[in-house]
Amino acid sequence: MAEKVKAQKEEELSLKLFVVLTRALNAIKKRVEEDIKCLGLNPTEFAVLEFIYHKGDQPIQKIGEKVLIASSSITYVVDKLQQKNFIERKPCTTDRRIIYVGITEEGKSFMHEAFPQHKQSIKEICAGLTVDEKEIVITHIKKLGHFAEKL
Repeated sequence: MAEKVKAQKEEELSLKLFVVLTRALNAIKKRVEEDIKCLGLNPTEFAVLEFIYHKGDQPIQKIGEKVLIASSSITYVVDKLQQKNFIERKPCTTDRRIIYVGITEEGKSFMHEAFPQHKQSIKEICAGLTVDEKEIVITHIKKLGHFAEKL
């Protein structure tokens, strides 16, 4: 009987954990998206621009993989950022099938100003936890994520 109660408790806690994680993520995402919209970009555009800003020129296909965008959407996002003169397409010199995306001077200038503001906003959003609590949460959520990936 004790095993049944323990199993029931574990089920209930697992469901509660799922709900709490989902609600917290939704609240955090909402605040981050509001912050990014104030910069004149949508979250996907910002993610692509931030990736190229920090990692340098990248093949279009790799951007989609790293930023978790469907390959059908990446061209649209790159087009939008190119229209804003934040990025440019560069053909690969050794393989015509590969197109690189690089950040323009205007894009660098934008990110030099926008990224520190974005980091500060994230810090404010996460200020509900102490540094020690953040380290603990990161460790446990990583552990949970790695376990879920293996299932």
